[in-house]
Amino acid sequence: MDILLLSISALAIIALIFMIKIVPQQQAWVLERLGKYDKVLEPGLNIIVPIIQRVAYKHTLKEQAVDVHAQTAISNDNVTLLIDGVLYVKIIDAVAASYGVENPYYAITQLAQTTMRSEIGKLKLDRTFEERETLNHAIVSSINQAATNWGIQCMRYEIKDIQPPTTILEAMELEVAAERQKRARIMESEGHRQAQINVSEGEKAQVVLKSEAAYTDQVNRAKGEGEAILFVAEATAKGISIVASAIKQDGGQDAVSLKVAHQYIEAFSKLAKDSNTILLPADLGSPSSVIAQAMTIFNNVKTSTGKK
Repeated sequence: MDILLLSISALAIIALIFMIKIVPQQQAWVLERLGKYDKVLEPGLNIIVPIIQRVAYKHTLKEQAVDVHAQTAISNDNVTLLIDGVLYVKIIDAVAASYGVENPYYAITQLAQTTMRSEIGKLKLDRTFEERETLNHAIVSSINQAATNWGIQCMRYEIKDIQPPTTILEAMELEVAAERQKRARIMESEGHRQAQINVSEGEKAQVVLKSEAAYTDQVNRAKGEGEAILFVAEATAKGISIVASAIKQDGGQDAVSLKVAHQYIEAFSKLAKDSNTILLPADLGSPSSVIAQAMTIFNNVKTSTGKK
């Protein structure tokens, strides 16, 4: 009897164990009743009826990263590319993910590969490197449109690597090198051109400054010479005025006569030094006659000046 009770108790414990199901957080378990969908067990403690009910599918609701293996694709300009990427997906409907497709992750990976080939075929080689972000968005949009019945959503897609053929890589490297050489030559020519412009502008400024300096110097010299001539003329006029006033005073005529005679004699003495030909007065032995001749010349000049 005791053995029977123990057996019944053991069976009850085993049945209770099979009836209790603890679902972890961020997971969804799909429950079937006699092979037909019944409900989705929520996280926490759940009780089911053994044999009649069973957990058919277990799905995680966390976002998953799924590798998309390298695949070949042909661009619009007929270049074969090797492309791989990564998908970030999340199950949003556990029932659709269980009954809409056999393996949702595999299905969405295959869809990503075919969509990638289609999108690459619309672009030329150069644009595939430039339009990565646009390409990623286009692939995500296409996947989500096709996977609406699978209960899975593509959050984003990232291209990890794009590998063109070796010959294309070599051509691209040569193109980049040529472009850099072109830029270097352009920059060098621009620098040389700017240097020549700077030199010519400097020479032009130097010529302008020199001409302005010469102009200023000539103006200053002309002003100085004019002022000097004016001062000399004023001084000469003042001296003449003083001499004329002195002549009109008492004894002025005698002083003039003496001065003229003295200068007359000095002139004859200088003629003997400067030239071999000398014109002498007829009566050179008599100083009085020389003085008389000098005075006669002075009086003639004075008389002619007075007439004017």
